[in-house]
Amino acid sequence: MPNVVLAAQKCEQFGADGITVHPRPDARHITYEDVRHISPIITTEFNIEGYPSPSFIELVKEVKPHQVTLVPDPPDVLTSNAGWNTIQHRSFLSSVINEFKKIGIRTSIFVDTDLAFIEGAKHIGSDRVELYTEQYAGNFTSNKMLAVEPYVRAASHAQELQLGVNAGHDLNLDNLSYFASSISCLDEVSIGHALISDALYLGLESTIKKYKHCLA
Repeated sequence: MPNVVLAAQKCEQFGADGITVHPRPDARHITYEDVRHISPIITTEFNIEGYPSPSFIELVKEVKPHQVTLVPDPPDVLTSNAGWNTIQHRSFLSSVINEFKKIGIRTSIFVDTDLAFIEGAKHIGSDRVELYTEQYAGNFTSNKMLAVEPYVRAASHAQELQLGVNAGHDLNLDNLSYFASSISCLDEVSIGHALISDALYLGLESTIKKYKHCLA
């Protein structure tokens, strides 16, 4: 309790365009078995994100989601707090992405707004980048135009490189609309903590509709 499979079904029923899960090695959010149970009942996009450890890679290859998002948060990290240095980790990430490409899984790399790292994502064969939006969220209330500027630049550069653009981390009902309206090439956003927090007060169905409205 709660039943995560039922929650995933309800999210889709209420209008979610996809389900993202992040199975960490310590299983404090989602377990590997949860992922296996959710996969067969998902009718829209299924995105598995996580650090590409050997066990994670095997799980992804077994489940074959629509998308895998690689994040640089090894077991000792509390939560995602930075994007990949795609230059320093080029060889490692290239080999991982190549494994997923062989079985037709779209790949996305979690990155900051550094243009060199976005170019690095292209060089290693990624299909998309997911922009790490904590800095945007942190600066939004003081100066939203200044806060979104590096993300607009990063997204535009990714588009020039023919990379898809995802985004996630600390996006919520207050800051999502402005972010989405500022980045016309945005493919998807992954929102977990804020959405579930809002659902405590608004209910899951109403919350999902509000987030969808932000993206309309």
